[in-house]
Amino acid sequence: MVRAIGIDPGTVSFDVCGLEDGQVFLDTTVPSVEFAANPQALIDLLQSARPMDLIAGPSGYGLPLVRIEEFGAQERFLFTLVDERERERIPVLGGMGKMIPLMKKSGLPMLFIPGVIHLLTVPEHRKANKIDMGTADKLCCTALGIYDQARHYGIRYEETSFILAEVGGAYTAVMAVEGGKVVDGLGGTVGGPGYYSLGAMDGELAYLLGGFHKELLFSGGVAYMAGRPELSPEAFAEQAETDECGRMAWEALVEGVVKGVAAEMTVVPAPREILLSGRLCRTEKIRQGLIDRLSKLAPVRRVGGFAQVAKEAAQGAALIADGLAGGRYDKLAEVMEIRGAQGTVLDHLHIRGGEALKQKYLG
Repeated sequence: MVRAIGIDPGTVSFDVCGLEDGQVFLDTTVPSVEFAANPQALIDLLQSARPMDLIAGPSGYGLPLVRIEEFGAQERFLFTLVDERERERIPVLGGMGKMIPLMKKSGLPMLFIPGVIHLLTVPEHRKANKIDMGTADKLCCTALGIYDQARHYGIRYEETSFILAEVGGAYTAVMAVEGGKVVDGLGGTVGGPGYYSLGAMDGELAYLLGGFHKELLFSGGVAYMAGRPELSPEAFAEQAETDECGRMAWEALVEGVVKGVAAEMTVVPAPREILLSGRLCRTEKIRQGLIDRLSKLAPVRRVGGFAQVAKEAAQGAALIADGLAGGRYDKLAEVMEIRGAQGTVLDHLHIRGGEALKQKYLG
């Protein structure tokens, strides 16, 4: 009987989901600002859930199955892509950095899992000059999508085929699945705008900025376009019906998701369906707006999970942890080829200066 836990280090909340022999035994959430202020609280929560076989830890941009005992300075950089000077500027990233020594001291069986770019199921040409093809939490959402579609239609994991639009509390990402394998992805800093993040940045804008802090990537999204970054998604949906800036931001969000899905349909041209997940899809008006627009491309359905509180990424992380520990979802991890993950997010750069970056951060 395997006991496994998945953690989703979201921008808005840290969610934790535990499975015992495939059944939920832990299902909770902690605001990210609270975690940043007191990372020990997460350790205490995990300690209270012992015994356990494996924890899929908060893995950021992803690491190819690195255990906490093997985690060093290079891994610390690679899973956040932020250096020492800026860690405290973004609370959740600073909290994750502080968590590592606490995790090592705790003796918890934690494993850091890959992002989309680490998977051998994604062809090399699609990785060229990419870093963010979907962070580890987005991969976990995709794992939940594979599990859910197989369950929903009574098919094998190997028969699943879909495009997943993960419309999160800060970023929007789109992943493509064919034959139960992730074959491509547009990460939150590559595709359309998210709720807080601007998504892909115009190269000329990047040039004119002349260098910028990491926190800039958490700005410029649809909440900023609407002129009120403090708005909740629910309030944003209401504003979109009455306010010109709100309507413009709404169109940017919905059209950005549709463009991302349409782009991934060049890779998987006949998906069984389009799946929706993420914090914004919990808001009925936003979810329905996306369904109305995306239904022109393929059938659309919201991902169905098995937990009541923890978001999709935490549930997917629990499935992956269970599978890697040899539990009920071992076949899911096998079909996704999670164990074959390798490399780093910097391995596929071909731009001028790319080798210097690798030398600086990888040695």
